[in-house]
This record gives sequence, structure tokens and C-alpha cells, in this order.
Amino acid sequence: MNQIECIEKLCSLPAVTGFELNSAKALAEMLMPLVNKVDIDAFGTVTGLLVCPVPNAKTVLLDAHFDQIGFIVTEVLEGGFLRFSSVGGVDPRMLLGCEVTILTNNPIAGIICSIPPHLSSEEDRKNAVPVHEMLIDTGLLDAKIPIGTPIVFRKPLVSLSKGIVCSKCLDDRAGILAILQALKQLRRQDLKVNVAVLFSAQEEITSLGAITGAFRLRPDYAIAVDVSHAHTPDAPSSETFEFGGGTMIGMGPNMNTHFTKSLIRLARAENIPYQLEVMEGSTGTNAWNIQISACGTAQALLSIPLKYMHTPIETVKLCDIDATADLIAAFLKNFDGDCIVL
Repeated sequence: MNQIECIEKLCSLPAVTGFELNSAKALAEMLMPLVNKVDIDAFGTVTGLLVCPVPNAKTVLLDAHFDQIGFIVTEVLEGGFLRFSSVGGVDPRMLLGCEVTILTNNPIAGIICSIPPHLSSEEDRKNAVPVHEMLIDTGLLDAKIPIGTPIVFRKPLVSLSKGIVCSKCLDDRAGILAILQALKQLRRQDLKVNVAVLFSAQEEITSLGAITGAFRLRPDYAIAVDVSHAHTPDAPSSETFEFGGGTMIGMGPNMNTHFTKSLIRLARAENIPYQLEVMEGSTGTNAWNIQISACGTAQALLSIPLKYMHTPIETVKLCDIDATADLIAAFLKNFDGDCIVL
């Protein structure tokens, strides 16, 4: 499976926050050839363990979240219409006219209704429609859809140009791909640390998967892999980063200073493209909770530049995923549990 096929498969797995379990098995199968042991917990978090031959070796955790933003059915109306609520941070301004998939046993296509401008007032057109007032049209005369059914955007992977892809849920399937690529680079390598992997559930709401997974594994070090905002002409330059500029190394109180500086030195030594993201408080990622799990974890954060976060058209540059994977692999190849050995 090449890189495009892998990210396409990852983005095809429906996993609305709180409903990850049904797709966890497919993700576990992708991880299985790269580690010694895989399991799935009650929430859908996938855990992998790659054991090194060194006695009493320290453990480095790699985390990327598996869940995605989406919706949940709250009411079924006559004529095949559904009321729904959002799950995770969804901007209602971009929902009207979106295609969705209702995740019944046999998934059903639907569209989020949009009143034509001919039938709405000028005042109505100035305001975003609240989610609770929107409807999904299934086209079914008798929509026997259970209340509580999850819903995802219906958006396949699209290649915008060579090396740039667009899809739903690249937050954070791009991070999962980076970890899978890094693990492939570690095949037949003599590591001096154990590597634990968390493809964690429920990051978009509570970070539950990262909290429970890190508490169970009790790693000495952890690298959370997520996405952050890439620059676009309409976005503030002070809060965005170069698209194609390499992996983003987080700096701030959520991250261990020595660990972060080691990654920066290593990126320079290995000529891996990187950029620095100063994060003065909560990072809004699993790193925030992993850091304080159990007795505390030396934490680092790598982010992949992504355009249009929390929309059905999230966009990444594959070279940024590569840079993230390369830095993770280089670190694990050269880390003895206490310092980097080059």
C-alpha cells in the first residue's frame, strides 16, 4: 500500500468521537505488522507495543488521535428529514449544502439542507443558521434511523496537485499516517527503547483515549502527533505556519524543554525540515493530558501543517507528513532512553 492509498484508507474509516470502536479493528490491522502486540480497549483506542531487547528499557509513547468531528441524529421527522447535533468543534457557517453519511448498519447518504436564496430574506442571508435549526434530507419517505446514530462528512480523498491531498478527518489521520511511516522505517532496527503507540479515541471532546491509554502504559517519554494551522492568504500570519515547511515542533510549558531541544538539534543534524510553534498555554492536543498522566511524562509535540481545520476539505502536503515521520524515526533510532546518541 503506497502513501496515497494508506491515507485514503485511513480517511475512509468512520470514527465520530465516541463511536470509534467499529473502525478500530481496521486500524489495528494496519498497525499489527509494525509492532509486537496490538489491542483495542473498550472505547476504541488502539494500542501497539514494540519491545526492544534492552532489559528495563524506557518507553517512548507515540500518540495520534483516531476520532473525527461529526454529528449525531437527535430527531427523525416525516419525509426522510433528520435533526442533528454536532460532535466536536463544527462551524455551522460551512455546513449548508454539505453531503453526509448516516452511519446506520447500511450507511445512508444525506445532504444538509440549504434554503435557496430566492426563498430567504436578505436579513436571513446575513446570519449563520444554528445547527439545531438545520435538517438533513435523506430522500427516504420512511427514514427508520435510530436516534443517536452518528454522521460523518461524505468527502472522499482528492489530490489537488502532486503531493497535496484534501479530505475529511485529516485531523488527525495525517498524524496516524506519520506514525505508521515512522514505524516502517524502524523495521529491523536495534532500538534501545520500547515504543508504545496510541491511536487514541475521543480527543475532540475529552482526550479520554490519551488519558486512559497513557495511564495504563506509563511511558517515560511521549510524542503527541497532531495538526496545526497552515498559512492561507485569509488567515492571520501570526497564528499560521508554512504549508510545506516541515514538521512543527511545539515549544511551551506543555512540552519538556530538554526533549524539545533534542528534537530541534536532531532535525538540524538530519536535515529534516521543521518549524517552531510557540504554544504559551494549553496546546489543545492530547499532549496536555499525557504530560500529567500517572507520575508525569516528558512530553513533546509535533504538528503537521493543515489548511481548513474541522471542515470536510482539510488539506495537507504529504512532504510535511514525511518530515514528521522522519523526525520520529530518527529520534527513536538514536535515543538510548536518556540522551540522543549520534
